[in-house]
Amino acid sequence: QVQLRESGPGLIEASQTLSLNCIVSGDYITNRAAYWNWIRQPPGKGQEWIGAVDGTGSTHYNPSLKSRTSISRDTPKKRFTLHLRRVTPEDTAVYFCTRGRRPGISPDDYWGRGTQVTVTS
Repeated sequence: QVQLRESGPGLIEASQTLSLNCIVSGDYITNRAAYWNWIRQPPGKGQEWIGAVDGTGSTHYNPSLKSRTSISRDTPKKRFTLHLRRVTPEDTAVYFCTRGRRPGISPDDYWGRGTQVTVTS
């Protein structure tokens, strides 16, 4: 029932800010039982949790990316947004949004199909 869809640029130049949206259907961003996560997977590497916004609007970030990351929500548009500042080619990855019961990565969560982001130098 819950569906998520990522959208944003497929290509971005290094040093710029990456902005990705996740559109939600079948649930509410304000669901107090839900965490709305961003996850990425670089080519040939494992998945990395970026951060989340929960149903109260509180944010949670991976310490390794916190200095460059912000996550916000727009409840009327049923959307939450990732901003990743000053990207480098190492940020090239498939980016996923998920809905789960906790901040982090779980195969039991609802997942978007992912969107490829390539950072050029």
